[in-house]
Amino acid sequence: MEAHIIKSEQDYQESLKEIDKLLNASENSKEAENLEILSILVEDYENKHYQIESPDPIDAINSRIDQLGLTRKDLEKSIGSRGRVSDILGKKRSLTLAMIRRLHKHLNIPADILIRESKKKSA
Repeated sequence: MEAHIIKSEQDYQESLKEIDKLLNASENSKEAENLEILSILVEDYENKHYQIESPDPIDAINSRIDQLGLTRKDLEKSIGSRGRVSDILGKKRSLTLAMIRRLHKHLNIPADILIRESKKKSA
C-alpha cells in the first residue's frame, strides 16, 4: 500500500490493516520506513478525529485514590482539613496552587490535569 493522507474512516481502517502487516518489518527496510510513515499519518488522523479530553481534576483525584487504596483522610496532608477535603471533592472549592503541587507530588497526578478548571457540581 502506498502511503497517502488519510481522509476518511475507510482510509484509516485500511492504514491500520497495513500497519498490522508491517509490524515485523526488518529494521532499515523499505517496509520499516512505510510503517513509520503510516504510523505518523494514522496518529495525525486520530489526533484530529479521536481526541481524548483530559479528565476533570477531581475525577482524576478520586480515581487515583481508588487505585492506591487510599481514603479521603489520606488527602488531608495534601489538601488540608477534613472539611477542606470535602469541599474540594464536592467541587464547592477550587484547588489552590499549593494543593496542586502537593497532590502532584503525593499522588503522582500530572500537574496539567490538576490545573484544569473543574466542572462545578450542578445545583
